[in-house]
Amino acid sequence: MDLNQNNLNDQTELKARGNWNQVKGEAKQKWGQLTDDDLDYEDGKQDEWFGRLQEKTGHAVEDIKNWFHRTF
Repeated sequence: MDLNQNNLNDQTELKARGNWNQVKGEAKQKWGQLTDDDLDYEDGKQDEWFGRLQEKTGHAVEDIKNWFHRTF
């Protein structure tokens, strides 16, 4: 079923969101200065999002991307 009409099965979407919440928690543990607002992701704004994370953590964007790829 696709209640919000985003072309994703609702069960798949719920699982992805659950995993994302877990990953956000792990990111906040790794980089204690990150907040939920810092980890809010908007489609189409990936570069801005990684730039914001780079500013907050002091880590290179590639290091942050690699961490997310390994964790997610």
